[in-house]
Amino acid sequence: MKGTDDCKCTLWDAVDAGSIAIALTSDQRHKVRDIIVTHSHMDHIATLPIFVDDLYATLKEPIRIHATQEIIDALERDVFNWNVYPRFSRLRNDYGPVMEYIPMSVREEFTVAHLRVTAISVDHIVPTVGLIVSDEKTTVAFSSDTAETEEFWDAINRAARVDALMIESSFPNSMTHLARDARHLTPATLAKELRKLSHNDLDIMAVHIKPAYRNKVIDELQSLGISNLSVMEPGRVYVW
Repeated sequence: MKGTDDCKCTLWDAVDAGSIAIALTSDQRHKVRDIIVTHSHMDHIATLPIFVDDLYATLKEPIRIHATQEIIDALERDVFNWNVYPRFSRLRNDYGPVMEYIPMSVREEFTVAHLRVTAISVDHIVPTVGLIVSDEKTTVAFSSDTAETEEFWDAINRAARVDALMIESSFPNSMTHLARDARHLTPATLAKELRKLSHNDLDIMAVHIKPAYRNKVIDELQSLGISNLSVMEPGRVYVW
C-alpha cells in the first residue's frame, strides 16, 4: 500500500482531492478512478472539479466519488451546483457518465478497487469521517480532520492489526483555543489521543499541519519523545 502527504492514494484510488489535479503525474491522473472524500472543506476537495474537468473528454468510465450522503449533498449544493462548477454527475461524454456518487455508510465496510474500507465518524466542525483501509496484507488508518474523538479509536483498537496511522496535528500548542473552536488537534492533544491507542508496533505520522506553523508544530511533535511518531513528508512515497 502506498501513500503520500499530498494525496493518500494507490495507483487506482485516492483519499480526498485537495491537490489531486496538480500533485499527481499525468499517468497517475489517468489511472485514478475512485476518490474517497472524508469531508467537504475546501482543502480536501479544492481540485476535485478540475480533476474531473481535465479528464472529461477522455473518461471511458466515470470518476467514482465515495462519500457519506451528507458529504455528497454538500458537494452538490456548494460545488457542483452549475454556479461554481457544472453538475458533472448529470453530464456525459462520448463514452458515458463522467462522474458518479457512491454513498458510503459509517461503520459499514465497502470495497474500493482492491481495498476494503471502513469509514468512522470523527469530531470535526462539519460531518467528517476517518478511514481504516486494508489490502489484506496491510492496514492503514487515517483520522482526517478531527479534534478529540472516541469512535475512531474504538474501531482502530478492534482491528486485528494496524501498520500505519496518519493523524492530524494542525496547530501549535499556543493556538489551543483556535484548534478547539475549529475542531483540530495540537501536538499536546494529539499526545493525549494516542494514549487511547492499544496497538504498539505501527508507524504514526502527523499530517495536516498548517503551513504557517509547520516548523513550530514539528518542534512540538518531536519534543513529545514518541519514538514511532514522525511527520509525513509531502511528495515522499510510503510503502507498508
